[in-house]
Amino acid sequence: MIKLVSDTINKQDIASLIEWLSQDEIPQLTKGKLTIQLEEKWANKLGTKYSVFVNSGSSAILLTLAALKWTGRLKNFKVVIPSLSWATDLSSPVLLGLEPILCDCNLEDLSCDLNKLEQIFEKEKPGALILVSVLGLVPNMDAVVELCKKHNVILLEDVCESMGSKYKGKYLGTFGLASFFSMYFGHHLSTIEGGFINTDDEDLYYALLMMRSHGWARDLPAHKQLEYNNKYNVDNFKALYNFYTFGFNLRSTDLQAFIGLRAIDKLDRFAENRNNNFKYYMANLKNNELNLRNNEDDFISNFAIPVISKDKKTIVKNLIDNQIECRPLIAGDLSQKPFWYDYFGEVYMENCSKIDEFGFYIPNHQDLTKEQIDQIIKIVNNE
Repeated sequence: MIKLVSDTINKQDIASLIEWLSQDEIPQLTKGKLTIQLEEKWANKLGTKYSVFVNSGSSAILLTLAALKWTGRLKNFKVVIPSLSWATDLSSPVLLGLEPILCDCNLEDLSCDLNKLEQIFEKEKPGALILVSVLGLVPNMDAVVELCKKHNVILLEDVCESMGSKYKGKYLGTFGLASFFSMYFGHHLSTIEGGFINTDDEDLYYALLMMRSHGWARDLPAHKQLEYNNKYNVDNFKALYNFYTFGFNLRSTDLQAFIGLRAIDKLDRFAENRNNNFKYYMANLKNNELNLRNNEDDFISNFAIPVISKDKKTIVKNLIDNQIECRPLIAGDLSQKPFWYDYFGEVYMENCSKIDEFGFYIPNHQDLTKEQIDQIIKIVNNE
């Protein structure tokens, strides 16, 4: 079978993990010093000041929105979400009592249609935008940043499918107030389950640390803990279980951090393989209505190859019959899912509706061979 994803955790990683676990003194398995090392390593790799490791990319979205809401950073509770995105891009704001506004996608990089996005900004005046970089494709970040700046909208980047992608040489995930990454099994890198939030904003960073762990201050630097103790007249003993804000328990573990420290070293090689595969697909894939933008000064760390074809049913059947995995293009159009229309009513997204009806994606990962790609292309092209 040609799978959509290939394991990024290898036998050497497992052997090193076993060796680490087999120390005479059992290492700390809950969140500890390795988590801090991982956060520093990922922040340095991406080029941001701070990184917060959580138990999933979905938790990264939930935690960041909660922190923005409870610290009063949102000018209102309206949040724009692409209709071509993942379930938790939409359910996270809804569960936090925010008002979701869906935006249609474009057919060049599958992120938000910028004309429709500006219309939403002008009409709704939202507090935040969750921009999803779809399947490693690179949005026009200059235009997105300018739009958000013009309309005073907080930009949040969902880069869960695009780890390693760059816009004009700069990593996606470094353009907004905060960004989200996934370390799920099927993504570019894996800690089995896990995710990151990256930001340059110190106040947001401190809020994330507290809200990740119940709302206490124990994960803050010593000088910040002292500030809270003095502000609320709390001694060090009582501070151990004092809660300064509402919070969750969204921590990951040092066991996963151990895996993550090794994983980050693989990103460049994996991303290069994915990029080379993407270029080969684009040069040879003919039966695809998508004309994806691929600027020379951008770098696409492609997650999977999106296809739109009116031959979808036949192609998908032939792929499955030949033991080649394929899936709907992300989840299709979120506005056509019951969790949207049962609660918010029907809306029409022209491009997302087309993707929902005719879209799917095919494998691209770091271990695909040219022979496998040729086999996939032959089936998609109906050759």
